[in-house]
Amino acid sequence: MSIEKLQAKLNRLAENLDSPVAVILEGRDTAGKSSTIRELTHYLPPDFYSVCLSHKPSKSAMKKWLAYWETKLPKENKIVFYDRSWYSRAMVQHLNGWCTPKQYQNFIREHKTWESKQPVKLIKFWLSISEREQARRIDARKNSPLTYWKFSPNDENALSQYDRMSILKERVIDSDWHIVNFENKRAGIASLMSILCDQLK
Repeated sequence: MSIEKLQAKLNRLAENLDSPVAVILEGRDTAGKSSTIRELTHYLPPDFYSVCLSHKPSKSAMKKWLAYWETKLPKENKIVFYDRSWYSRAMVQHLNGWCTPKQYQNFIREHKTWESKQPVKLIKFWLSISEREQARRIDARKNSPLTYWKFSPNDENALSQYDRMSILKERVIDSDWHIVNFENKRAGIASLMSILCDQLK
C-alpha cells in the first residue's frame, strides 16, 4: 500500500480512537525520527495529535524522570508522537554520562511497572540503521547547507559508540517494540505507518 493510502487510513483511525495513544520513536542519531513524525502528521487532522520533541531536560525532570514523563502522556483520546522518550535515560543519557548510574539502574528496574499503570496505549518503534548508513547520514548532515545546523559533536560521538549503543538498546528493546528497517528511509516510513495503522485498529 502506498504512503498516501496509508496516510488516509491513519487519518480515519486517528479520528476514531477509543483511548489515548503514545507513539514512541527511538533510534540512533540520524535514524529518521523527526522526518518520520513530519511524514506521519503531515495530513493528520491537528485536533487529533500532538508532538513531544526531544530537548534537554531540566534538573528537576532528571531527578523525577518517570514522574516528569507522566505529565507528557496524552490525557484525551488523541495520539502523541514522541521524538525520543523516557527511554533516552536507558540509552543516550547513560551512553553519554548525562544521568548517574543510580538513575539508570532505577529506570531499568521501574520503567515496565510504571508503563503498565498508565491508562495509555503504548506503541513503540525502534528505527534501525547500520553503522555504515549512520556514518553516511552524519557526513551528509555535516556538509549540507540545509542541515548543517543539526550537526553536533554528539553525532560523531554516537558513531564512535555504535556498538555500545547496541548493547544498551538490547537491554530495553523487547517484544513490546516494533523494530523497523530504516536503511531506506522512505520504505521505513511506509513500514512503520502500516504497523501503526494495524496497532490502532
